[in-house]
Amino acid sequence: MDERALPITDHLTELRNRLSWIVGSMILGAILSFNFAEQIFSYLLAPATNALGEKGSQLQAIAPTEIFFTYIKCALLSGFIMTLPVSFYHLWSFIAPGLYDNERKAVLPFVFFSTVLFAGGAIFGYSMVFPIVFEFFNGWDNEWVVSAWSMKEVFSLTTRLFLAFGVAFEMPLFVFFLAITGILSARQLLAGTPYAILIMFILGALLTPPDFVSQVFLAVPMVVLYLIGVGVAFFFEPERREAREAKKEGRAVAKRD
Repeated sequence: MDERALPITDHLTELRNRLSWIVGSMILGAILSFNFAEQIFSYLLAPATNALGEKGSQLQAIAPTEIFFTYIKCALLSGFIMTLPVSFYHLWSFIAPGLYDNERKAVLPFVFFSTVLFAGGAIFGYSMVFPIVFEFFNGWDNEWVVSAWSMKEVFSLTTRLFLAFGVAFEMPLFVFFLAITGILSARQLLAGTPYAILIMFILGALLTPPDFVSQVFLAVPMVVLYLIGVGVAFFFEPERREAREAKKEGRAVAKRD
């Protein structure tokens, strides 16, 4: 662990620089994506358009600027996804000085697993949950009301679910981070599993539409991933304990000398 205490202004300067890299790369990715915004939009909202198509309906644009600005949002989302490795790299580089030397070297595994977990969560939500959600909401048509969804609202819901599942699948790394930084031990994390389950189901209710299926599809994987994270923390905790003890012994020897 780096014991050199830096002034708060230096930390803020570093944070500003890293945020500039993250935002700049996202904007560049969005600019590159804008030419393909229509294709990206078509693919991303396929679960919704397929559900509407079963009844001969389609998405609606109810404002003159709706299509244009929705495509801009679509390009921004694409830029965010494309540059996730850059974002995760700068996130790890910012927190790494507070870790031990062997943990600091884990930047590439962190970037890799963070990106893979986010992508895995987003793909899981898109392929398994989105069709069920839109079929559910499209099933409320009757003789008085016919579904005619706005593309802006459907894109907003899809983006929220897409990001929710991506972030939710980062759970193992979040739990592992709590363990290696010493905020909570692996044993404490395991003992807190009932509370974690409750929190995850609450988050599932807040982050998804008001239907039971999508809430369960988000909360249950989070619980499983939480337990995986606890298992990984148990595996690496002895190594961190040894590093901490070696550090203490080194200080004691230095004092005697």
